[in-house]
Amino acid sequence: MATQVKVCGITQPGDAELALSLGADFIGVIIYEKSPRAVELEKVPELLESIPKGKRVLVDVAPSAQRLESCLSLGFDAYQIHFDLDIPMASIATWSGLVGPDALWVAPRLPDSEPDFPQVLMEFAETILVDAFDKNAYGGTGHAGANWQRFLDCTLLYQHKRWILAGGLSPDNIREALGFTQAEMVDVNSGVEQSPGVKDPDRLKELFAIIRQHDRQQDDTRTQGDS
Repeated sequence: MATQVKVCGITQPGDAELALSLGADFIGVIIYEKSPRAVELEKVPELLESIPKGKRVLVDVAPSAQRLESCLSLGFDAYQIHFDLDIPMASIATWSGLVGPDALWVAPRLPDSEPDFPQVLMEFAETILVDAFDKNAYGGTGHAGANWQRFLDCTLLYQHKRWILAGGLSPDNIREALGFTQAEMVDVNSGVEQSPGVKDPDRLKELFAIIRQHDRQQDDTRTQGDS
């Protein structure tokens, strides 16, 4: 089974096209103004022309209902929303109501001191992203490894959900990350960049090559186990 890959923080059509040619399943476009990878809303339609329908993911941080509703006409297929745990549940319920649980990807910012995943979120979304914690940033932090055990625990406990591993994934650690977590989907961003918002073609190609090699090895292992 092929590991699904979302390449996030795309700001240029050329980077989107390269990621898609390598096999990216989803392309993330960040509209959160404080992100160094933010795309201005008026430029989003032009960027989306380079991304096929079914692969477009909007990424934002705790948007108001009005802001999210205004984005519905842009042509995104999924909505990845980062937020702090102290946000009112009514806000999350509103997001889910606007886009639907199947299209909402929740990305709660989970401190390392928070031992358990907030189960209350399960009713609002089918897809959950587990990112590395940074008290000063939402996603794209470059931190890797600290959230792997949490991710593994969550996938085993809540197998009915789709889980995405994120947080500093790069060609340098993706093999170890997949081996440890057995993630079926990963989100890459800063680990395949030249600079914020500009992807590094060589690192992107290397990352996909390692992932596909991992997938082949997993398939071979399953085949040997069945024989």
